[in-house]
Amino acid sequence: MSIPGDERFSYSPNRELESAAKVRALEALLIEKGIIGSETVNKVLEYFDSQMGPFNGAKLVARAWVDPEFKELLIKDCNAACTSLGMTTGMSGAEGEHMRVAENTSSVHNLIICTLCSCYPWPTLGLPPYWYKDPTFRARAAREPRKVLKEFGLDLDGSVDIRVWDSSGQIRWWVLPEKPPGTDHMSEEELASLVTPESMMGVAKVTAP
Repeated sequence: MSIPGDERFSYSPNRELESAAKVRALEALLIEKGIIGSETVNKVLEYFDSQMGPFNGAKLVARAWVDPEFKELLIKDCNAACTSLGMTTGMSGAEGEHMRVAENTSSVHNLIICTLCSCYPWPTLGLPPYWYKDPTFRARAAREPRKVLKEFGLDLDGSVDIRVWDSSGQIRWWVLPEKPPGTDHMSEEELASLVTPESMMGVAKVTAP
């Protein structure tokens, strides 16, 4: 994603192809030197496609929207909430040892960043996007979050309190977004389909279909 108005957030339109070429070259070198096997990378990618990703976070959010007791547990102890839904694979492993959830309300909006590097809750949000790791985003979001959110297209009323949470090697934060109005008739699965990684990072809101 590129953010309008600041070229420092812009990336080459061919960045995916360029990154893929670099990855293939590095993979070939590692295989040649016997450091990894020919199927190692595919197994890692398959793991993130099936076990760790934003589909987990969306499931947790949807359950919290329909179950007040679960919502309370999720905010109090995210890892315990994951376990209660049978979500155990990878939830307390790499990048998910201590996950915390910040709840958005009508008067409070939360934004997740990592000022150090790119600490991110992989089990619930997947891998971090390009811009999350951008030094300019990390610095500006901490200093002027309201302006940065507006550049993402999220123009919050001045009365809304914006709170910025800094993920680290000890705690990885993510956001419980507000449930959009007009969705009370939707099933838990349908609600989960509305939740995006951006809404769980705090740079967007969940919208009704």
